[in-house]
Amino acid sequence: MTERFIKNEQLNFIKKQIAYIKDSAKKNVPPAVMAAVIDISNAKILELFPYASLEQQEMLDLSSLKTDGEFDQYIQRLLDYLLPFPRITEQQLKKMFPKNKKLKMPDLSEIDHSQLTYLSWNDLRSNKKYIVYELEGTMAGIECKLSPTSKKNICSICHGFGEVAFFSTVTKAKSSKNPDYYKSIGNLICADSRECNKKITNVDYLTNFFKDSLVI
Repeated sequence: MTERFIKNEQLNFIKKQIAYIKDSAKKNVPPAVMAAVIDISNAKILELFPYASLEQQEMLDLSSLKTDGEFDQYIQRLLDYLLPFPRITEQQLKKMFPKNKKLKMPDLSEIDHSQLTYLSWNDLRSNKKYIVYELEGTMAGIECKLSPTSKKNICSICHGFGEVAFFSTVTKAKSSKNPDYYKSIGNLICADSRECNKKITNVDYLTNFFKDSLVI
């Protein structure tokens, strides 16, 4: 049995490609067009795993699937190879936010780590949001200010449309000419991080946000 090698955002991407295929099938497009849709989706999926073994490539190949049932079984099989979000302790979280002596902890026992790209929780009393993400092999945390909004918009992390909030953080960037200089960065994010984790298919924004915030 091959080792776990699929990340949450990669599984979400695969699900999105399958949704494209199913949608095209419902539109009764010509067979040649349908074959092209499947080939393109299959190629995009394989591009996510440039170092996949032959066994993994065969597992990911969906070119022979035809029915909704076969696609559902395909996704079910891939779940066995999903990389869970690293387990983290309250002590580790405290070390990530050493300046916050009254850090509100999430209930780690109630969090499903199996399908997470990032861990996040809110402290509504202080209007703060905490985000934990594995950046280049190391767990890192960022504390953000959270400002709820009453409108739906595009989330900067998952690019999905829904209920959002504005989050911002002050970076560790310094200026030799101005010791009081600071840089604040932020954007819109899903109000519910669980929904965001279900939709995220690309971690470029999240990775760059962490790098900019931590000045890596």
